[in-house]
Order: sequence, then structure tokens, then C-alpha cells
Amino acid sequence: MMTVYIKTPDEIAKMRVAGKLAAEVLEMIGPYVKPGITTDELNTLCHNYIVDVQKAIPAPLNYRGFPKSICTSVNHQICHGIPGPKKLKDGDIINIDVTVIKDGFHGDTSKMFLVGNKPNVLGLRVTQTAYECMMIGIQMVKPGTQLGDIGAAIQQHAENKNFSVVRDYCGHGIGREFHEDPQVLHYGTKGTGIALQAGMTFTIEPMVNVGKYHSRLLPDKWTVVTKDHSLSAQWEHTILVTNEGYEILTLRDEERAGPLYAHN
Repeated sequence: MMTVYIKTPDEIAKMRVAGKLAAEVLEMIGPYVKPGITTDELNTLCHNYIVDVQKAIPAPLNYRGFPKSICTSVNHQICHGIPGPKKLKDGDIINIDVTVIKDGFHGDTSKMFLVGNKPNVLGLRVTQTAYECMMIGIQMVKPGTQLGDIGAAIQQHAENKNFSVVRDYCGHGIGREFHEDPQVLHYGTKGTGIALQAGMTFTIEPMVNVGKYHSRLLPDKWTVVTKDHSLSAQWEHTILVTNEGYEILTLRDEERAGPLYAHN
């Protein structure tokens, strides 16, 4: 039985704070994402910032046994990459996924970074497309929209660009719990799925692959990679359904003037 939590005004206020903190971690870490740094060093910087500066809790740490405070997914890694000793190099693409807990509520967001000064052309294209997919989904959010409509629109945009959308992992309700109902699929059929209601909070976080959509779980039981070893990109925001439409709770300053990539 699915239980969708409609947040109270007080809970929404706390979600706004948690969302803003999560966004600020991504803003803080940006200047450090350079060739030569290890993903473990990025993890340490984020962990210390969340704990010491924000006085918040990094949600991934020890979540179902996850050993680190952020997820770092590089190149063909789709999601849930464990930070480690691997150094970033020129032309890499990396997703940094941050979730903080403040006053008992979660803020969850992720961003793609292009490493160095020589972007991989395909890496740039899939990064842009994944962002466009997320924004297309977000811009559809309002009371009455069905989740299937959002999934179908995201899938159509990715496939129009000759990319594919990962099926095995999806967005999720969020609040007091890291993962709540509903599941938010990034593919699907129009006119299906639950209808959105004001006060719902959930993530939209499409994972877009250059090759086929199939994924594989590595032996570490966390890191998910593309089965065909093709590049993958993902962006994520936490969204509130308002009476009129939506509010992005994890919006970064760089996005306030408008979306980073305009979709066409």
C-alpha cells in the first residue's frame, strides 16, 4: 500500500532549509572539482562542510551501510558511486550527489561537473541532455499532473537526442525519510500513475545514458554502471508541489536566472 505524505506548512519550511543546505554543498565543492583531485578528497570536503559549517547530517553516511557522505559517479558510472582513491582527469564527467538532514528533514540534489578544460564532446552532450530532461519533468509539476506524464516526457526528450533513460533507478518521495512514496519513474506512459497534490515533495533525477539503458551493479553492491560501458549523466532536484505549480527546494544560485541549458 502506497503512502504519500502531504507536508504541513511547518514541514515545508524545514524542507526548504534542508534543500538550501544541499544546494550550498554543491556550490561549495565546485571549485575543487579539478583534474588530480580524488573523489575521496571531494567526499572529505563535503563531509566537513555539512557537519562543521552547516551543523547538519550527511544522509548517505551509513545509510544501509553506505560508507561515505556523498556519492560520486564518474563517466560510465550511473549512480551511487563510492568516493575513493581514483583521481579525476581532464575530460571526465562526474555526478556529485548530496543529501543533507537538518531538523529531521532531507534535502537531496545532484549536479554534473565537466572536469578540466577539454570537455569530452559526448560527455558534454549527455550532461546537457540529462539536465534538459530533469527540467522538462520539473516544469510539468503541478496539482493534477500524473507521474506517468512526467516520465513519458523525460523519456521522449532523451530518446529524441538518441540517448536512453535508465529504468532500474528512479526519483522518490522525500521528507522525514530519505526515500518515501511515490516512486518517480523517468520513463513511462502518459495518463498513468498517481496525480500530484499540493504539499507533496519528491525528487526528479533522470539518469541518461549515451548507449543502451541497461545497468549493472558492481561487486561493491552500490556502484551502478552502464552495462555497455557508455557514458551516463544525471541531475537531481527536490521539488515541492505548490497550489499553482512547483518550487525547486534545492535551486542553486547559478540557476536563479533560468535553466543552465535551454532545451530545444
